[in-house]
Amino acid sequence: MTLLQKANNFILNNKDKVDKTYRNKFHLMAPIGWINDPNGFIFYKDQYHLFYQYYPFDSVWGPMYWGHAASDDGVNWQDLPVALAPDKEYDRNGCFSGTAYVEDDILYLAYTGNTKENGIERQVQCIAKSTDGINFEKLEENPVIKDEHIEGLCLISNFRDPKLFKKDNIYYMLVATKTSKNNGQILIFTSNDLINWSKGKVFLEGDETQGEMWECPDVFNIDGKDVLIMSPVRMPAENNNYTNHSSTIAFIGHIDWNNLKFEVENYHEIDNGTDFYAPQTTLNKNNEQVMSAWMQMWHRTPVTHDLNHKWIGSMVLPRVLNVKGYRLTQEPISSIYDNLKLEKIKISDTNKIGSDLNYISFSVNKDESFNLKLVASLNEEVNLSYDTKKVKLSRENSGYKIVGNEGEDYTYRTLEINEDLNLEIFIDTNSIEVFINNTYTMTFLFFKKEEQRDFILNRDLKNKDIVIGRLK
Repeated sequence: MTLLQKANNFILNNKDKVDKTYRNKFHLMAPIGWINDPNGFIFYKDQYHLFYQYYPFDSVWGPMYWGHAASDDGVNWQDLPVALAPDKEYDRNGCFSGTAYVEDDILYLAYTGNTKENGIERQVQCIAKSTDGINFEKLEENPVIKDEHIEGLCLISNFRDPKLFKKDNIYYMLVATKTSKNNGQILIFTSNDLINWSKGKVFLEGDETQGEMWECPDVFNIDGKDVLIMSPVRMPAENNNYTNHSSTIAFIGHIDWNNLKFEVENYHEIDNGTDFYAPQTTLNKNNEQVMSAWMQMWHRTPVTHDLNHKWIGSMVLPRVLNVKGYRLTQEPISSIYDNLKLEKIKISDTNKIGSDLNYISFSVNKDESFNLKLVASLNEEVNLSYDTKKVKLSRENSGYKIVGNEGEDYTYRTLEINEDLNLEIFIDTNSIEVFINNTYTMTFLFFKKEEQRDFILNRDLKNKDIVIGRLK
């Protein structure tokens, strides 16, 4: 039996053993086991396909497989067979992150093959292909980019997460790495046939303020701007930004295609919450740039693993991107509203706006303030507030404590915003995503111990229109 068959058989025979207490209702999750980065996000044959870093056999990180799911609307997902297993000499310790590309109805997956021997790690770039989007064959020529392609540019031990695309009949591959000074770096490679690749060139190099290693690059053009997104490791905090152990960043600018350089005009953090990493995008049938990401963070308390629930990890609600004023903006994928039953209300004297809600929307002007208790019960709540032009989201008293490398007191984040607010809040079993002005986002996980889930808004906003919603 192959590793792929073993993985799929294990899932089939054990997925019903998963404890569903904290399972989300409208976010992509694996049927069992551990997931992290989204991989190969692509719109293929009229469906969204999302692959992901996957270890099905336990709810901890292990030798990486590629899990796979598909969706008609980006909200309701169908589990598909595992797509890739670490079954070759060059990827025997893991099929690491990568991307997807479609040409002539053939679906290509570009990924990093990882090996480790005698404490020495080696990361090389590989390609697999499929004619049905389900069964994949790794190229005999793998690895297609390896040691000789990066000589003098970086170490083979930190060389991963390929972004594959084509422009003007030339294939390009971006790969994340770091410099000898421990600054993030993206290399670019070119090919005419997907097999024979040029030596790498530096596409963009960071400095000491932008993280010591970059991961998971993606690049696209939208609203007349080129956008390069990635995930810097240990990027130093800048006021209230980049405070997570690993961050996400959007570089806005343009690509000099003659010299294969990215010229940066502006950059900023993508999500101002605690649980958002490794974003990746695809273009859908409506020509919208849609983004997914891992809704978690490295080195945090693995609550569902510690509880022996046999699963961990989820993806964010997909988001539609645009660029306005050198800022990457985000709004919820429109299909989510088809899955909600919405109701317009006004806040009453009791302050309570509902129980067991999945959606809340309201507006305040920049000189107002509010305090909203989310999923509240006798001793627990997630708290969203706005005062003195700062939005604050806190899970300090939300149930099981989530602790990471940021320290035990890292329970909230703030976002400074000097404009009127239009808020949309999506609440699932263990997640809250706040969208502000269809531009900014804050993504948080929580794990309540108490079952009650009330939503209470302070009386200062009495008589304001509020829209609430529950899943249909």
